[in-house]
Amino acid sequence: MRLLLVEDDQKIAGFIEKGFTAAGFAVDIAVNGETGLNLAMTEPYDAAIIDIMLPKLNGLRLIQEMRQAQIETPVIILSAKDEIDDRVKGLQSGGDDYLTKPFAFSELLARVQALIRRASGTHEPTSIEYKGLRIDLLSREVTRDGEPIQLQPLEYSLLEYLLRNRERVVSKTMIMEHVWNYNFDPQTNVVEARICKLRDKIDRSSDKKMIHTVRGVGYVLKEGD
Repeated sequence: MRLLLVEDDQKIAGFIEKGFTAAGFAVDIAVNGETGLNLAMTEPYDAAIIDIMLPKLNGLRLIQEMRQAQIETPVIILSAKDEIDDRVKGLQSGGDDYLTKPFAFSELLARVQALIRRASGTHEPTSIEYKGLRIDLLSREVTRDGEPIQLQPLEYSLLEYLLRNRERVVSKTMIMEHVWNYNFDPQTNVVEARICKLRDKIDRSSDKKMIHTVRGVGYVLKEGD
């Protein structure tokens, strides 16, 4: 998959590029609207992530130019503005989705993947289930063996990431880069604390534990004792 990222904030662009590269994408970065438009017009992309506030050519105008040129690449808009009018303008300009800053990478990745599936006509799953543990991607409801589990937003994002990587060990760094936003402090113990709370909620009522610590490596979600 090839992704166009148009973002002038170097820190955010680096954060996004690293995450999508790890997810198997090839990422082209443009730091202004004019360069972004030129790339969109001349190169084939599976999806584009476009910031609104860009030098030389703003993101809304960039998207309008793409659509006028019959470029149908799915676009997700990034913006610090979260007013309804701003979102409406973004979608009316030709954007397919809208995400406000700051954001968790896991949500951005999921939204981009959903856009690509819709554009290609591929069936988009609405839930993820593993050994009786289920999350509904639309309602964000979580159940285990049919019993509801109440999670905070970050706990839900963490569980979704672990479920998408079930039976695979993920490191603390991977979790921080995919679940937390680009403002995280890598020196904190926030991952350990959230894993502990999530494990308590997920495994509390079952003899079979799901969330396991792999010492010196990271964490894995799998059915075990």
